[in-house]
Amino acid sequence: MIYGITGNTKKTELWPALVELINGFKTESIRFVLDAPIAKGLRERGLLHESEQVAESTNLPNASDIILSFGGDGTLLNTAFQIGARQTPILGVNMGRLGFLADTEVAQLGETIRRLERGEYRIESRMVLEARLDGASGKDTHWALNDIVIEHSQTTQLISVEVKVDSAPLTTYWADGLIISTPTGSTAYSLSVGGPILSPGSGVVVLTPLAPHTLTVRPIVLPASAVIDIQVPSQPYIFAADGRSKIIEDDSVRITIRRAQHSVKLIKMPEQDYFQTLRSKLRWSGR
Repeated sequence: MIYGITGNTKKTELWPALVELINGFKTESIRFVLDAPIAKGLRERGLLHESEQVAESTNLPNASDIILSFGGDGTLLNTAFQIGARQTPILGVNMGRLGFLADTEVAQLGETIRRLERGEYRIESRMVLEARLDGASGKDTHWALNDIVIEHSQTTQLISVEVKVDSAPLTTYWADGLIISTPTGSTAYSLSVGGPILSPGSGVVVLTPLAPHTLTVRPIVLPASAVIDIQVPSQPYIFAADGRSKIIEDDSVRITIRRAQHSVKLIKMPEQDYFQTLRSKLRWSGR
């Protein structure tokens, strides 16, 4: 087993945690490889000497069997994007605030590694969305573990979002935008604007409008097999896939969203339960 190590290099608490992990790996003769920016950051801080022989890679998914992603949920999303269709399993180590995806705490990591070495874990496959943009300037493909967001580029202006599902017209949203979310992403942006919480294995997609002009326009849940066609006529807007955004000014662009052919693999401990995560992170168990 080779562990790939990556994380959010902007977090000051990352570096002492990495030093402790690396020292533990060396003591136990556990193989590991550092993401190139991580190795650079350790050296710049004098935590990894130039003479130390450690494996590092600019292609972590191909160099490791399991990737340890240190940070918050955003860091894990970036890690999943780097992995792409390679589908190397990810263990998210939480250094953020909420940690729905990165749900292993740093204090638990030593015991978690020992359990990984004993094979005491399971792998969850999480659904991914693929978005293809087709316009006058060409074609572009993006994918997201959490959500695809169509949003106005000017804070005072609503946009018109025309949506078809399996070639049948659904509606034209007159709103601040539209979120197309996986079950994994249902506890992210969609939840904050009133979308439903979806169990990760439910195999559906939810469309959640952002501040719709019409009161009766509500979130709608679609089967994962649905093909969603979107056009935004006559105005520039922001297209974002898991936070990676771009401004689109070509009103001929057609966005086609469907379930991707690959999934994201997340490592979970046997006792970890999604509903326990909800109770803990959303504090449902308290008064």
